[in-house]
Amino acid sequence: MAAISASLVKDLRERTGLGMLECKKALSEAGGDIDVAIENLRKASGLKAAKKAGRTAADGVVAAKVAEDGSYGVLLEINSETDFVARDEGFLGFVQTVLEKTFSSKETDVKALMAGELEDLREKLVQKIGENISVRRVALVEASSGVVGAYVHSNNRIAAVVELSAGSQDVAKDIAMHVAAVNPRVNKPEDMPADMLEKEKDIIKAQPDMEGKPAEIVEKMMGGRIKKFLKENSLVEQPFVKNPELTVGKLAKDAGGDVVGFTRFEVGEGIEKEEVDFAAEVAAQVSASQQ
Repeated sequence: MAAISASLVKDLRERTGLGMLECKKALSEAGGDIDVAIENLRKASGLKAAKKAGRTAADGVVAAKVAEDGSYGVLLEINSETDFVARDEGFLGFVQTVLEKTFSSKETDVKALMAGELEDLREKLVQKIGENISVRRVALVEASSGVVGAYVHSNNRIAAVVELSAGSQDVAKDIAMHVAAVNPRVNKPEDMPADMLEKEKDIIKAQPDMEGKPAEIVEKMMGGRIKKFLKENSLVEQPFVKNPELTVGKLAKDAGGDVVGFTRFEVGEGIEKEEVDFAAEVAAQVSASQQ
Protein backbone atom coordinates (compact mmCIF):
# COMPACT_ATOMS: atom_id res chain seq x y z
CA MET A 1 0.00 0.00 0.00
CA ALA A 2 1.29 3.45 -0.93
CA ALA A 3 2.50 5.61 1.93
CA ILE A 4 0.11 8.45 2.70
CA SER A 5 2.10 11.64 3.22
CA ALA A 6 0.98 14.50 5.43
CA SER A 7 1.05 16.86 2.43
CA LEU A 8 -1.33 14.56 0.52
CA VAL A 9 -3.75 14.50 3.45
CA LYS A 10 -3.50 18.29 3.71
CA ASP A 11 -4.25 18.65 -0.01
CA LEU A 12 -7.35 16.44 0.27
CA ARG A 13 -8.55 18.32 3.33
CA GLU A 14 -8.27 21.65 1.50
CA ARG A 15 -10.18 20.27 -1.48
CA THR A 16 -12.98 18.59 0.49
CA GLY A 17 -13.18 20.40 3.83
CA LEU A 18 -13.29 17.04 5.64
CA GLY A 19 -11.40 15.98 8.75
CA MET A 20 -7.83 14.65 8.79
CA LEU A 21 -8.71 11.08 9.78
CA GLU A 22 -11.45 10.80 7.16
CA CYS A 23 -9.10 12.12 4.47
CA LYS A 24 -6.31 9.75 5.51
CA LYS A 25 -8.71 6.79 5.43
CA ALA A 26 -10.03 7.78 2.00
CA LEU A 27 -6.52 8.09 0.61
CA SER A 28 -5.51 4.71 2.07
CA GLU A 29 -8.55 3.05 0.48
CA ALA A 30 -7.72 4.75 -2.84
CA GLY A 31 -4.08 3.63 -2.75
CA GLY A 32 -2.86 7.20 -2.41
CA ASP A 33 -4.67 8.40 -5.56
CA ILE A 34 -6.24 11.72 -4.55
CA ASP A 35 -8.65 11.85 -7.52
CA VAL A 36 -9.98 8.36 -6.73
CA ALA A 37 -10.29 9.35 -3.07
CA ILE A 38 -12.34 12.41 -4.00
CA GLU A 39 -14.60 10.33 -6.27
CA ASN A 40 -15.15 7.76 -3.49
CA LEU A 41 -15.90 10.53 -1.00
CA ARG A 42 -18.44 12.04 -3.39
CA LYS A 43 -20.19 8.68 -3.69
CA ALA A 44 -20.16 8.26 0.09
CA SER A 45 -21.46 11.80 0.45
CA GLY A 46 -24.53 10.92 -1.65
CA LEU A 47 -25.20 7.83 0.48
CA LYS A 48 -24.86 9.77 3.73
CA ALA A 49 -27.11 12.53 2.45
CA ALA A 50 -29.73 9.97 1.44
CA LYS A 51 -29.61 8.34 4.89
CA LYS A 52 -30.06 11.70 6.61
CA ALA A 53 -32.79 12.90 4.23
CA GLY A 54 -35.53 11.37 6.36
CA ARG A 55 -34.50 13.30 9.46
CA THR A 56 -36.51 16.42 10.27
CA ALA A 57 -34.71 19.65 9.43
CA ALA A 58 -36.80 22.35 11.09
CA ASP A 59 -34.11 24.85 12.07
CA GLY A 60 -31.95 26.91 9.72
CA VAL A 61 -32.05 30.40 8.23
CA VAL A 62 -33.90 32.60 5.76
CA ALA A 63 -32.19 34.95 3.31
CA ALA A 64 -33.25 37.64 0.86
CA LYS A 65 -31.76 39.77 -1.89
CA VAL A 66 -33.19 42.64 -3.93
CA ALA A 67 -31.98 44.07 -7.24
CA GLU A 68 -30.26 47.46 -6.99
CA ASP A 69 -33.03 49.09 -9.01
CA GLY A 70 -35.69 47.46 -6.83
CA SER A 71 -37.24 45.65 -9.80
CA TYR A 72 -37.30 42.26 -8.10
CA GLY A 73 -36.29 40.36 -5.01
CA VAL A 74 -35.89 36.76 -3.90
CA LEU A 75 -36.51 35.06 -0.58
CA LEU A 76 -35.47 31.57 0.51
CA GLU A 77 -35.42 29.21 3.48
CA ILE A 78 -32.72 26.61 4.02
CA ASN A 79 -33.12 24.16 6.88
CA SER A 80 -30.76 22.32 9.19
CA GLU A 81 -31.56 20.05 12.12
CA THR A 82 -30.12 22.33 14.82
CA ASP A 83 -29.55 26.02 15.44
CA PHE A 84 -25.88 25.20 16.08
CA VAL A 85 -25.42 24.22 12.42
CA ALA A 86 -27.54 27.20 11.36
CA ARG A 87 -24.72 29.41 12.70
CA ASP A 88 -21.92 27.37 11.08
CA GLU A 89 -19.78 29.32 8.60
CA GLY A 90 -19.86 26.49 6.06
CA PHE A 91 -23.65 26.31 6.24
CA LEU A 92 -24.01 30.09 5.92
CA GLY A 93 -21.63 30.06 2.97
CA PHE A 94 -23.84 27.45 1.28
CA VAL A 95 -26.90 29.62 1.96
CA GLN A 96 -25.19 32.58 0.28
CA THR A 97 -24.26 30.45 -2.75
CA VAL A 98 -27.85 29.25 -3.15
CA LEU A 99 -29.15 32.81 -2.69
CA GLU A 100 -26.87 34.15 -5.45
CA LYS A 101 -27.93 31.36 -7.78
CA THR A 102 -31.59 32.00 -7.03
CA PHE A 103 -31.12 35.73 -7.58
CA SER A 104 -29.35 35.33 -10.91
CA SER A 105 -31.62 32.58 -12.28
CA LYS A 106 -34.97 33.68 -10.76
CA GLU A 107 -35.68 29.96 -10.41
CA THR A 108 -38.41 29.20 -7.85
CA ASP A 109 -38.63 25.44 -8.37
CA VAL A 110 -36.36 24.01 -5.66
CA LYS A 111 -35.70 20.77 -7.53
CA ALA A 112 -34.66 22.60 -10.70
CA LEU A 113 -32.61 25.12 -8.71
CA MET A 114 -30.67 22.41 -6.89
CA ALA A 115 -29.95 20.21 -9.91
CA GLY A 116 -26.25 19.71 -10.56
CA GLU A 117 -23.57 21.71 -8.76
CA LEU A 118 -25.72 23.00 -5.87
CA GLU A 119 -26.89 19.49 -5.01
CA ASP A 120 -23.27 18.31 -4.98
CA LEU A 121 -22.41 21.15 -2.59
CA ARG A 122 -25.35 20.24 -0.36
CA GLU A 123 -24.33 16.58 -0.19
CA LYS A 124 -20.73 17.49 0.67
CA LEU A 125 -21.98 19.77 3.43
CA VAL A 126 -24.21 17.01 4.82
CA GLN A 127 -21.20 14.69 4.87
CA LYS A 128 -19.00 17.27 6.56
CA ILE A 129 -21.50 18.56 9.13
CA GLY A 130 -23.43 15.36 9.79
CA GLU A 131 -26.93 16.84 9.66
CA ASN A 132 -29.72 16.81 7.13
CA ILE A 133 -29.73 20.09 5.19
CA SER A 134 -32.47 21.03 2.76
CA VAL A 135 -33.50 23.97 0.63
CA ARG A 136 -37.14 24.18 1.61
CA ARG A 137 -38.69 27.01 -0.40
CA VAL A 138 -37.96 29.94 -2.67
CA ALA A 139 -40.04 33.00 -3.56
CA LEU A 140 -39.59 35.55 -6.35
CA VAL A 141 -41.26 38.95 -6.10
CA GLU A 142 -41.16 41.11 -9.24
CA ALA A 143 -42.41 44.69 -9.37
CA SER A 144 -44.72 45.17 -12.33
CA SER A 145 -44.15 48.93 -12.31
CA GLY A 146 -43.17 49.90 -8.78
CA VAL A 147 -40.45 48.81 -6.40
CA VAL A 148 -39.50 45.89 -4.15
CA GLY A 149 -37.83 46.05 -0.74
CA ALA A 150 -36.68 43.34 1.69
CA TYR A 151 -35.85 42.96 5.35
CA VAL A 152 -34.05 40.11 7.12
CA HIS A 153 -34.14 40.12 10.91
CA SER A 154 -30.78 40.01 12.70
CA ASN A 155 -31.31 36.39 13.82
CA ASN A 156 -31.75 35.26 10.17
CA ARG A 157 -34.95 33.45 11.15
CA ILE A 158 -37.57 35.88 9.80
CA ALA A 159 -37.55 37.77 6.51
CA ALA A 160 -40.03 39.55 4.30
CA VAL A 161 -40.22 41.05 0.82
CA VAL A 162 -42.73 43.81 0.00
CA GLU A 163 -43.87 45.17 -3.37
CA LEU A 164 -45.09 48.77 -3.70
CA SER A 165 -46.85 50.18 -6.77
CA ALA A 166 -44.57 53.22 -6.46
CA GLY A 167 -42.22 54.80 -3.95
CA SER A 168 -38.73 54.00 -2.71
CA GLN A 169 -36.86 50.89 -1.69
CA ASP A 170 -36.34 52.39 1.76
CA VAL A 171 -40.09 52.62 2.35
CA ALA A 172 -40.60 49.11 0.97
CA LYS A 173 -37.86 47.86 3.32
CA ASP A 174 -39.48 49.62 6.29
CA ILE A 175 -42.80 47.97 5.50
CA ALA A 176 -41.02 44.62 5.09
CA MET A 177 -39.58 45.12 8.58
CA HIS A 178 -43.12 45.74 9.86
CA VAL A 179 -44.30 42.54 8.15
CA ALA A 180 -41.47 40.58 9.77
CA ALA A 181 -42.30 41.97 13.22
CA VAL A 182 -46.11 41.94 13.19
CA ASN A 183 -46.88 39.04 10.82
CA PRO A 184 -50.14 40.29 9.23
CA ARG A 185 -52.42 37.60 7.78
CA VAL A 186 -53.31 39.49 4.59
CA ASN A 187 -52.41 42.67 2.73
CA LYS A 188 -55.88 44.29 2.65
CA PRO A 189 -59.19 43.48 4.41
CA GLU A 190 -60.75 42.25 1.17
CA ASP A 191 -57.92 39.69 0.85
CA MET A 192 -59.03 37.76 3.96
CA PRO A 193 -60.04 34.20 2.90
CA ALA A 194 -63.74 33.40 3.40
CA ASP A 195 -63.01 30.30 5.50
CA MET A 196 -60.83 32.33 7.88
CA LEU A 197 -63.60 34.91 8.19
CA GLU A 198 -66.20 32.24 8.95
CA LYS A 199 -63.95 30.69 11.56
CA GLU A 200 -63.58 34.07 13.28
CA LYS A 201 -67.37 34.56 13.21
CA ASP A 202 -67.83 31.18 14.92
CA ILE A 203 -65.34 32.23 17.62
CA ILE A 204 -67.17 35.53 18.16
CA LYS A 205 -70.58 33.81 18.34
CA ALA A 206 -69.26 31.44 21.02
CA GLN A 207 -68.18 34.28 23.32
CA PRO A 208 -70.18 34.52 26.60
CA ASP A 209 -71.48 38.06 26.00
CA MET A 210 -73.29 36.88 22.86
CA GLU A 211 -75.47 34.40 24.71
CA GLY A 212 -79.20 35.19 24.92
CA LYS A 213 -79.03 38.38 22.85
CA PRO A 214 -81.53 39.06 20.02
CA ALA A 215 -80.32 38.11 16.54
CA GLU A 216 -80.17 41.73 15.34
CA ILE A 217 -77.98 42.72 18.31
CA VAL A 218 -75.69 39.74 17.72
CA GLU A 219 -75.42 40.73 14.06
CA LYS A 220 -74.53 44.31 14.96
CA MET A 221 -71.91 43.23 17.50
CA MET A 222 -70.58 40.70 15.00
CA GLY A 223 -70.12 43.40 12.37
CA GLY A 224 -68.10 45.59 14.72
CA ARG A 225 -65.85 42.78 15.88
CA ILE A 226 -65.23 41.47 12.38
CA LYS A 227 -64.28 44.98 11.31
CA LYS A 228 -61.82 45.14 14.21
CA PHE A 229 -60.46 41.67 13.31
CA LEU A 230 -59.86 42.72 9.70
CA LYS A 231 -58.17 45.95 10.77
CA GLU A 232 -55.84 44.16 13.17
CA ASN A 233 -54.85 41.46 10.67
CA SER A 234 -54.58 43.45 7.41
CA LEU A 235 -51.18 44.99 6.69
CA VAL A 236 -52.39 48.31 5.24
CA GLU A 237 -54.71 48.90 8.23
CA GLN A 238 -52.11 48.21 10.92
CA PRO A 239 -50.33 51.00 12.84
CA PHE A 240 -46.78 51.22 11.49
CA VAL A 241 -44.32 49.84 14.06
CA LYS A 242 -41.96 52.81 13.76
CA ASN A 243 -44.78 55.34 14.04
CA PRO A 244 -48.08 53.97 15.43
CA GLU A 245 -49.86 57.23 14.56
CA LEU A 246 -49.52 56.24 10.91
CA THR A 247 -51.03 53.17 9.25
CA VAL A 248 -48.87 51.14 6.85
CA GLY A 249 -51.28 52.03 4.05
CA LYS A 250 -50.87 55.76 4.77
CA LEU A 251 -47.09 55.37 4.89
CA ALA A 252 -47.14 53.83 1.40
CA LYS A 253 -49.57 56.48 0.15
CA ASP A 254 -47.41 59.32 1.45
CA ALA A 255 -44.52 57.78 -0.53
CA GLY A 256 -46.66 57.95 -3.67
CA GLY A 257 -47.79 54.34 -3.90
CA ASP A 258 -49.78 51.44 -2.53
CA VAL A 259 -48.80 48.08 -1.00
CA VAL A 260 -49.27 45.53 -3.77
CA GLY A 261 -48.37 42.52 -1.62
CA PHE A 262 -45.88 40.85 0.69
CA THR A 263 -44.17 37.51 1.25
CA ARG A 264 -42.95 36.49 4.70
CA PHE A 265 -40.80 33.47 5.63
CA GLU A 266 -40.15 32.29 9.17
CA VAL A 267 -37.79 29.38 9.78
CA GLY A 268 -39.57 26.10 10.40
CA GLU A 269 -43.14 27.42 10.20
CA GLY A 270 -45.51 24.59 9.31
CA ILE A 271 -42.91 21.86 9.88
CA GLU A 272 -43.87 19.21 12.39
CA LYS A 273 -40.94 18.77 14.75
CA GLU A 274 -40.28 15.36 16.19
CA GLU A 275 -40.52 15.52 19.97
CA VAL A 276 -37.90 13.30 21.56
CA ASP A 277 -38.35 12.14 25.16
CA PHE A 278 -34.71 11.52 26.04
CA ALA A 279 -35.51 10.17 29.52
CA ALA A 280 -37.86 7.57 28.05
CA GLU A 281 -35.30 6.75 25.35
CA VAL A 282 -32.55 6.12 27.92
CA ALA A 283 -34.91 4.08 30.11
CA ALA A 284 -35.84 1.92 27.12
CA GLN A 285 -32.17 1.32 26.27
CA VAL A 286 -31.36 0.36 29.89
CA SER A 287 -34.33 -1.98 29.97
CA ALA A 288 -33.27 -3.62 26.70
CA SER A 289 -29.69 -4.12 27.96
CA GLN A 290 -30.94 -5.94 31.07
CA GLN A 291 -32.98 -8.50 29.13
